[in-house]
Amino acid sequence: MTTYGSFPGTRPRRLRTTPAMRRMVAETRLHPADFILPAFVREGVSEPVPIAAMPGVVQHTRDSLKKAAAEAAAAGVSGIMLFGVPEEAKKDAVGTPGTDPEGILQVALRDVRAEVGDELLVMSDLCLDETTDHGHCGVLDEQGRVDNDATLERYAEMAQVQADAGAHVVGPSGMMDGQIGVIRDALDQIGREDVAILAYTAKYASAFYGPFREAVGSSLRGDRKTYQQDPANVRESMRELALDLEEGADMVMVKPAGPYLDILARVADTVDVPVAAYQISGEYSMIEAAAEKGWIDRDRAVLESLTGIKRAGAQNILTYWAVEAARMLERGR
Repeated sequence: MTTYGSFPGTRPRRLRTTPAMRRMVAETRLHPADFILPAFVREGVSEPVPIAAMPGVVQHTRDSLKKAAAEAAAAGVSGIMLFGVPEEAKKDAVGTPGTDPEGILQVALRDVRAEVGDELLVMSDLCLDETTDHGHCGVLDEQGRVDNDATLERYAEMAQVQADAGAHVVGPSGMMDGQIGVIRDALDQIGREDVAILAYTAKYASAFYGPFREAVGSSLRGDRKTYQQDPANVRESMRELALDLEEGADMVMVKPAGPYLDILARVADTVDVPVAAYQISGEYSMIEAAAEKGWIDRDRAVLESLTGIKRAGAQNILTYWAVEAARMLERGR
């Protein structure tokens, strides 16, 4: 082929020639400190229980959870977000295990803080869905609808017992109107001004939560479309964002991550607080399932998915691959 002059003079491929070149000019870099590990702890089990829909993820015993937390801290992960799974017989209409100081989540918080101290941010899911016999994130009224304001009273109690149990950060995930302000007031009233709030600001009513329902032993009847956001909407997220910040959120989050990168980018461009994203169970399970079939390169897909979330604007990523991804990055340095 004849080349005329020096055309093309501009050759972007020059910056892709070698691994060292690509590493030098990379615009987005993952780091173990970007990651937060979601972890489930189940009451009344003597061995970790594998979650069939999430290969490689388990419902922990108290002892195995402490080991997982120590491993996360050693890997350089920033935090661990705890979800408690009480015994089925203890669930009730108002989610009593969620405010019982001896409820499984509060016990686990104390266990993990005793194990890792301040080496790892110990975070707690602040929601009623794991503890109610109907599986909704709030208290139901006589018509079976989620009662927003009655639920806020329960959230205030939950915030206080979780803080007393040792949570550095509480993560209100129920999408009740006014939840951040009520929780901030509840924490401040007991002298827990130092406990931070990671607001689940844009949490969508997503089909990708499916495997999570198994992970927490959900008793859900119906759906959550009256309080989680409509996947069709964007402006709604920005309104939620403004309200959460006004009410005192220290950090904000978009959930799910992968299908909502546009929302994540818009939130990140708007705020001056840390932004997190939750790579949820369905995102995890799709990659694991495709890799098990041999259709994709698992490790590359894991890191690529995480890179995309960070590139869109997430400072921190909740991911079930947190420890494994941290170790991959360390091996690659």
